[in-house]
Amino acid sequence: MGIKLDGKPVVEHLRDDINKRVTKLKEKGNIPKLLIIRVGNREDDISYEKSIVKNCKILGIASKLKTLPIDVSQEKLIEIIKSANIDKEIHGIMLFRPLPSHLDLETINKVISPIKDIDCMNPENLQKVLDTNPKGIIPCTPKAVVELLKYYEIPLKGASIAMVGKSLVVGKPLGLLLMEESATVTFCHKETKDVASITSRSDIVIAAIGKAKHFKDNYFNENAIVIDVGINASEDGKICGDVDYDLVFDKVKAITPTLGGIGIITTTILLSHVVQACEDLNI
Repeated sequence: MGIKLDGKPVVEHLRDDINKRVTKLKEKGNIPKLLIIRVGNREDDISYEKSIVKNCKILGIASKLKTLPIDVSQEKLIEIIKSANIDKEIHGIMLFRPLPSHLDLETINKVISPIKDIDCMNPENLQKVLDTNPKGIIPCTPKAVVELLKYYEIPLKGASIAMVGKSLVVGKPLGLLLMEESATVTFCHKETKDVASITSRSDIVIAAIGKAKHFKDNYFNENAIVIDVGINASEDGKICGDVDYDLVFDKVKAITPTLGGIGIITTTILLSHVVQACEDLNI
C-alpha cells in the first residue's frame, strides 16, 4: 500500500521557522509586507489571493492588494511596480499570471526588483539558480518539492530522478536544484520517446506537464516516489493532478496528493520569500 506524502506537516515545519524569523524582525521594528497585484478578476486568481492573505495573517506578514482593470496599460502597470520597488515598507511583490495578451510579461518581469521578486519572475533570479547562488530567490514550486523530499527524508544523493516537464517555472530550475543534491536527473518532455521506459526505472518521478491524470500505473515501479506538481480540471470538473492518483496510489511506494500536497507548500515558500526579502533589505 502506498504512502501519502501529505504537505501539511511540511507546511507546519516551515511555518515554525518563518514565525521565529518574523518575531526577530518585529523586535527590530520591521514588519514584512507583501504587495499583491492582480489584473482583472479571474476566479482562480481571486481564490489564490484569499489563500495568500489568510496565510499572511497566520504568519504575521502584512499584505496590501492592488487591483487593476483588465485593460490597464503596460505603462501604468510598470509605474506601479517601480513605485513598489522603491517603497521601503514593501518587501515582496506578487504579480498574478497569466496577464492579458496586450501586456508584455517578458518586459514586466525585468522591472520587478530582484530582491522583492518573491515569485522568481525576474530573469536575474533564475540566473542565480543556474549559478547556484545561495542568496537568490528560488522558484517557489521547485523549492517546495525539495523541501517535501527532505522533510520525508527521501534520499536524493545518487537517486535516479525522472523530471517530466522542462518549463522555466518548474522543470528546469527543479532539475538544477536536485542535481545540486547529487541526484541524477533525466529530463523528459513531449519529444521524449517512450517516457514510461524512463520513469518506470526511476527512484523518483516528478510530473509537471499540466495534463489531467496522464500518468497511469505503467509509468512507475513499486518502489517509486511520485511527486505530482500538476493541478488540472478533470473531465467531470474536479481538481486533479498529472498523475491518476486513485489508480497509482496502491502501486507505488509513496505519492503526493493533488490537494494538500505541493500546492500548499508552494504558498508557504512564497511567504518565506517575503520574510527573506525583509531580512535582506534591513541588514
